[in-house]
Amino acid sequence: MKFVDEAKIYVEAGKGGNGACSFLRLKYMPFGGPDGGDGGDGGNIYLQADESINTLVDYRYVRSYKAEDGEKGGGKDCTGKSGEDLTLRVPVGTMVYDNDTDEIIADLTESGQIACIAQGGRHGVGNARFKSSVNRSPRRTIPGQEGERRNLRLELKVLADVGLVGMPNAGKSTLISVMSAARPKIADYPFTTLYPYLGVVSVSRFRSFVIADLPGLIEGAAEGAGLGIRFLKHVARTRLLFHVVDVAPVDGSDPVKNIQAITQELTKFSQDLLYKERWLVLNKTDLLPPETAERHCQDIIKGVNWTGPVFIISGLAKQGLEELAAKAMQYLEEQEKEE
Repeated sequence: MKFVDEAKIYVEAGKGGNGACSFLRLKYMPFGGPDGGDGGDGGNIYLQADESINTLVDYRYVRSYKAEDGEKGGGKDCTGKSGEDLTLRVPVGTMVYDNDTDEIIADLTESGQIACIAQGGRHGVGNARFKSSVNRSPRRTIPGQEGERRNLRLELKVLADVGLVGMPNAGKSTLISVMSAARPKIADYPFTTLYPYLGVVSVSRFRSFVIADLPGLIEGAAEGAGLGIRFLKHVARTRLLFHVVDVAPVDGSDPVKNIQAITQELTKFSQDLLYKERWLVLNKTDLLPPETAERHCQDIIKGVNWTGPVFIISGLAKQGLEELAAKAMQYLEEQEKEE
């Protein structure tokens, strides 16, 4: 199934049913009075987070949704039936915006969480409500109100504990494939990852975390270059970032400049990302001679003046991955205790 993380839809709640104008006319009741009943309420529209759904692809094909209208009132003080509510299911992690005002309506971060996104119209009032000692035969009614109409924008931000960021071909897909059961596309050309992949890293029994492989970033991603602008928003959900760096790029680029470029793009997209916990993961060290690999990695660390945690690994050779996973699990558990 194609991963779709954005969709625009139109929703219209149900209209309230009109009130009835009716008078009781029976053979043996010559002084029958007004008996027009109220209408029914219009149906509401809800969004509910469902963990069994992974993408917003369904909302790319059907873009308009309408709840049922309330029925009009009837004679003999009969109230009209209320319209059925409409519940739309979306993936966990979906943010709902009013596309006209850019207002955030709901942020569905837990399975089963539900939010009303369009309120149904209130029912109309029948003429029986207006009878009084001075007005025995009122002909006044109140029509039902229109339901809310909205143009919505749905944005899915993947819910993962750890996110992988870095240049294309830094080895992120290989890393997630050996640390979890995820099987992203792996090839020797840029942008093999076109949409996020999620995997579960099992550290020990009953101890695991979710890791996300995000498409590679390039310089200018925050302004829309490459694929980064579409997926940078997913980074905001994660609690920890692995900044994966190819220590020996085949294109001859400087790893130090690559690290600085990614840091700049994260900062330009959101200042909050500047303060998010980020670990430097120096990858593909198996491509360097053992006697020079350590010195080369230290030169990279000094070149960017990195003060945070650093891990020297090889995803393909599966070197250093157990320590990386264990440290990440420990950090996440400490964060949960603090929260």
